[in-house]
Amino acid sequence: MRSEAEPGSLTTRLLVSQITVSVIMALSVIIVAATAGPVLFEVHMEQAGEVNPGVLAHAEEAFRTAGFISLAIGLLIATTGSIIVSVLTSRKLRRSLTDLGDVAARISEGDYGLRAAESNSRELATLANSFNTMAARLAATEGTRRRLLTDLAHEIRTPLASIDICVESLEDGAIEPGPEAWGILSSQIDRIARLADDIAQVSAAEEGRLDLVISSVDPQVLAAGAVLAAKDAFERKHVRLDLRPPGDSSAVRVTADAARIGQVLDNLLSNALRHTPSNGAVTLAVTHDDRTVFLEVTDDGEGIAPEHVPHIFERFYRADSARGRDHGGTGVGLAISLAIAKAHHGTLTAVSQGPGLGTTVTLQLPMAAKA
Repeated sequence: MRSEAEPGSLTTRLLVSQITVSVIMALSVIIVAATAGPVLFEVHMEQAGEVNPGVLAHAEEAFRTAGFISLAIGLLIATTGSIIVSVLTSRKLRRSLTDLGDVAARISEGDYGLRAAESNSRELATLANSFNTMAARLAATEGTRRRLLTDLAHEIRTPLASIDICVESLEDGAIEPGPEAWGILSSQIDRIARLADDIAQVSAAEEGRLDLVISSVDPQVLAAGAVLAAKDAFERKHVRLDLRPPGDSSAVRVTADAARIGQVLDNLLSNALRHTPSNGAVTLAVTHDDRTVFLEVTDDGEGIAPEHVPHIFERFYRADSARGRDHGGTGVGLAISLAIAKAHHGTLTAVSQGPGLGTTVTLQLPMAAKA
């Protein structure tokens, strides 16, 4: 274990600095006393009247001796006090920094649950809080990385299994090379590519690494654009898609990345379409109050069981009646949408009365301040 007084240590540096200050102070006092003291003493003696030269010389010697002894004792006391204060101060500071260093070393080894202890010192408390914030970000990033690997390993098995079966069938002659086989291989490869892209997006969003191009936008324009983009897909499935604008004519705006919010609306409409049968209906409504804009996607489709509603925004959440992989999604669209909503200081919530009763998913965004 390193000694507290080891050369170059914090204790040694504080001790040397304190002693240096004490010595400089003492030398300053000695110089001032040696130059000004005798002069002032003689002035006072002259003011006292005629004094015997022998007595005057003895008095001057006594003055000098008493002064130097007093200064020496003062220097000794000051130096001793400096040493004690330096040791106590540096010991506390050293302990806090050593503990912080130990926590940093443990975190570097993968123990992301550790946090630095709070300190009574304002500066050390600020350092500890900043360190803990950094540690929390590292823990979140590591958690995202681990979940990413686990989710990717789990989700990629199905398309890989389909590809493997198709290849084996081709090798065994069970199926002939042709459009059907190539279609199976192509669709599964596309699914893997789409899965990789979606996972990358949701990981970036959850870690706050999304690049947002913020501007003041009209939510009605965003909603109209999303409906127009989804129109053909809805018509092919014979599902009605309606856009319901606000009931009043007041112009409201949100401060947002138009492309990212459009991505959220596309995800919500695609999700609603997958879970709404033919001849069903989906509505995108735009409403607002004094501070918030609401974009609601409501369908009359499958609905969600109450126990599944709180979990549908989790990546790859699976439930028979929840919005899952069986309908062609990768399982991360809602997770991406939630992360984008949070990046805009908004929220994304879902409400369903149960299976067969439809679902409403609401994107809430803060209203932009009026100029």
